[in-house]
Amino acid sequence: MLTHAIIDALLGAAGLGDIGRLFPDTDAAYKNADSIALLREVVRRIEENRLRVSHVDATIICERPKIKPHAAAMQAILAESMHISPEFVSIKATTTEGMNDEGRGLCISASAIASVV
Repeated sequence: MLTHAIIDALLGAAGLGDIGRLFPDTDAAYKNADSIALLREVVRRIEENRLRVSHVDATIICERPKIKPHAAAMQAILAESMHISPEFVSIKATTTEGMNDEGRGLCISASAIASVV
């Protein structure tokens, strides 16, 4: 879910549409697809358009699991996939303090913003 939010942010920043248009869930080829592989394909398309990923800022909204112990590893994998330094990938987590489904531990959501130049 985090990677999908980043993909949508990158596609929007590059003017390349959205994840549903590029990788429709109605296409069996994308059923259980590797999200990092999809991210790499998006980065390839961005670079094909003579752009590059500059920065990504992502937030995971959940009560559990705790993200902080995993954030550096996630940051490294995502940065490598986007051909940028980990210092340009921000991953953070927040809770909703018991409010809504995320706050009750029923689900996890994510949002991201990105810049491409």
